[in-house]
Order: sequence, then C-alpha cells, then structure tokens
Amino acid sequence: MEFDIFFSISQTPDHNGFTPSESEMFESYFSQLKAADRLGFGVGWLAQAHLSTETQKSNSSPVVPHWQGEVGLCTDFYQLALMSFQATSNIEIGSAVVSILASGGPIANAERVANTVQYLSMIDKKRKLHFGFAAGRFEFMARPYGIVPRNPVEKASWPALRGQIFMEASEIFLRLLRGDTIGSDDIRSTTLTRQNFRSDEDWAAVQEANQSDDDSIEIQKRYQFEQISIVPKNWPRQQLELVAGTHDPRAQEFVNQILPVKVFNLSITSPEIIDATHEKMSELFHPDGGKWQRRDMPRTVFVFLNAEEGLSSTERSQAAKVEAKNALGEYWKALEGTIDPSKVEKASNNALIGNPAQVAAQILERFHPDDRIMCWFDFFNHDSARVIRNMEAWWEQVVPLLDVN
Repeated sequence: MEFDIFFSISQTPDHNGFTPSESEMFESYFSQLKAADRLGFGVGWLAQAHLSTETQKSNSSPVVPHWQGEVGLCTDFYQLALMSFQATSNIEIGSAVVSILASGGPIANAERVANTVQYLSMIDKKRKLHFGFAAGRFEFMARPYGIVPRNPVEKASWPALRGQIFMEASEIFLRLLRGDTIGSDDIRSTTLTRQNFRSDEDWAAVQEANQSDDDSIEIQKRYQFEQISIVPKNWPRQQLELVAGTHDPRAQEFVNQILPVKVFNLSITSPEIIDATHEKMSELFHPDGGKWQRRDMPRTVFVFLNAEEGLSSTERSQAAKVEAKNALGEYWKALEGTIDPSKVEKASNNALIGNPAQVAAQILERFHPDDRIMCWFDFFNHDSARVIRNMEAWWEQVVPLLDVN
C-alpha cells in the first residue's frame, strides 16, 4: 500500500467561519508540503482551479451558487509545481486536476506540461511530474475559452457533447506531448448517435433541434488549426506520468490508444466499480506503460484523524466524528446551499474517521494491500499546525498498524 497526499488549497470558511488570506493559505500549503516530504508521502497532488468561484455566483447560470470563497487558489499548477519541487527533496508533485479545456485549451497546456518537465529535469532528474487532466468539474471555468454550445443542436446535446469535446482535446493534447506534428484534419471527428445519450427522449430532443430524424449527426470540430508541433521537442518524457480524471470507459480506452494514461478514482466509488475499472484497465492500458497495477489508480479519501494529546482513545474517536461532521456539513452547505444529513452520513461512511487504531482498521477493511491512497487532511481545515500533527500521526501511529510495507 502506498500513501500520497492531496492539497486542496481551498480558501473557504471553516465551520467557525474563519477564512485565511491568500498569503496565509500558501504559507500553510508549503508548511504542509515540507512536512509531507519529510514524512514520506509519495506524491503531493495539488487541486487545480480556474477563475474565481466567488465571482461566478453572479453569472446567469452559476454552477455552484452557494459556494463561499474560492474552491481553490492553485490557478497556475505549472509554476506552483516547480516551486514545490524546489522546496522539497523526495516527494513528487501531481495535478488533481487541470482542465485542458480551460487556460488556453489543449495546445497551450501541452506546451506548458513539456516545459514544466524540462525545467523539472534541471532541478531533479529522478522525480516525476504526475499530470492529472480532465474536462473539469465546474463548467464555468471553461466557458470563457469558448467551450459553450454554438447552435441549437449543440445546446440540446450539451452534456453528452462536452464529453466528446474532451476526447477531441485529449487527442490534441496527447499527440502533441508524444511529439507529433498535427493539424485539426488529423484529429478525430465527432458524430453523435443514440448511443451517446442516456434516454430516447434525450436523443429525440437533439434530432428535433437538428430538424431531422437522421441516425447520426456530425458536429463541427471545436479546434481548427494548421500543422503545429510544440516546443520543447526534446524533453525527458520519462519524468511525466499522465492521469485522466474521467469515469467514462470510452475515454479511458481512447486516450490509451495514444499514450499510457492512468486514471483517478474516488473512495466513494463502489468496490464493484473499482475492481471492474482495474480489470478493464489491465486490458486497455497502453503497452508503453508496462503492466497495469492497482497503484495506477490513486484513490482519494477524506482523513479525519484525532491523535491529540490529553485525550483518551474514546475521546479521540468522538472528537474525530465531530470534526468530520462539521467539515462535511460545511462542504454540502457550500455546494448545495443546505446541509443534507443523509449526504453527510454517506460521505462519513466513506471517510477515514477516528483515533489511530480505528483509522487503521478502516483502511484494512476497505482497501486492497496494493492500493494507492491519496490522503486528504486539509478538508475544510485551516488549522495548519493541526493538519501537520494529523499527518505525523498517520505515519507514526496508523501506518505501523497496517503492516503493508
């Protein structure tokens, strides 16, 4: 079993209403990152955001209208990653995740990735950049970059079409990273059929918008360009690991036809889907990536660990449950405007909560010995000193109980 760490750098009020300044947030991040490096976490995954969550609440169609503050302050993963490598000795850095539809799109992001890895090799020739990419959870972040419906057909088909745009962007992004010279004529075309939609009604609405009953509808390419290739051309590709933030098996298969691309998954995903994904990826993972392993799918998990001095084991357990309830309650209130007890309870059932012995027991019960866990300690918690104590307790009091190394 391997242990990574997730840094949200999320500037939102905690359950006490406290919101740190931007500089305080980054000071806390670097303190926690250095502790993670010292303790032995494998990869530090940085939550990537694009544009202000607070400002988007005034948009005509806000995605998260109730969110207070900023969902994340890391809006330039590339620079922060290099600063993070310079501040540490052992830990590797990953993005979780960059939207390749935003920040200039797939072409600009391909050049940034290649340049970042080139600069990384000048700092450290062994450590890797783990680049997680996706369409992006919050749609408002890609809208200013032209990722909006262009006509009635696209509007009617938008949820399904957005996934196809991601696949078009992924091909451009990955082929440029591979070193290809390409033009838009070399990139996949998008054809919508009934198979792209969840119901007959959804497909019928698209046909109606198209004013035809055709079985397939051609969609104009989103990206139009003549022959291009990226600079740098000769960079240490062996120091890059690619990870796709998508649950779409068709997308997972498609990207692996170009380069080895691993996948993210969440701890809230059912064990059946986890195992099915591993089985499928073992068949379709690009051969240049070697044999598929369970560590190739990092799994995020909330960690509400209490090992505070002066408390009994029972008191630590009770305190951890209160901390989890407060943090998860704030999350659902920010996301949906209300606290849904059932959702808080469901999230709690999938988090790691309790004193060290309880957390260790939950890990052994829920995870495979070969899993790679992405621990999330800073979830709605701005007490950086406490976060670091929890990280230390993880290695000093939880991991020894696992006997997995």
